[in-house]
Amino acid sequence: MNSPLSAEFIATIKTELESEQQRLTRMLGEMKNKETGSAFPNFGEGEDEDAEEVATYDANLQLVDTMESELRDIAESLIRIESGQYGICKYCNNPIDEQRLRARPTSSSCVACKKTLTQEA
Repeated sequence: MNSPLSAEFIATIKTELESEQQRLTRMLGEMKNKETGSAFPNFGEGEDEDAEEVATYDANLQLVDTMESELRDIAESLIRIESGQYGICKYCNNPIDEQRLRARPTSSSCVACKKTLTQEA
């Protein structure tokens, strides 16, 4: 089944996804500590510095995980665009509402399937 969305809409979404992909990739690169190649800084050797490192480590770890997850979702969406499957629910094969895709361009499921998956029904 090919995407039920217009070529213009898909082109717009693709541009947005690629832009977001570049932005997230740049942000991840900027977070990396130049010395260690890690997103986790070294503030010093004292107890105060150690406590700050742990707090920063925890915050950075969560942020890195979120950004990496978003990058995976973007990559999967770009693959679906190239294969003509973008805008089609991967569970029921029905079209995904355009408004949903405008709000969350990486959506791969329709609202009904998403509710079922998250048991919100």
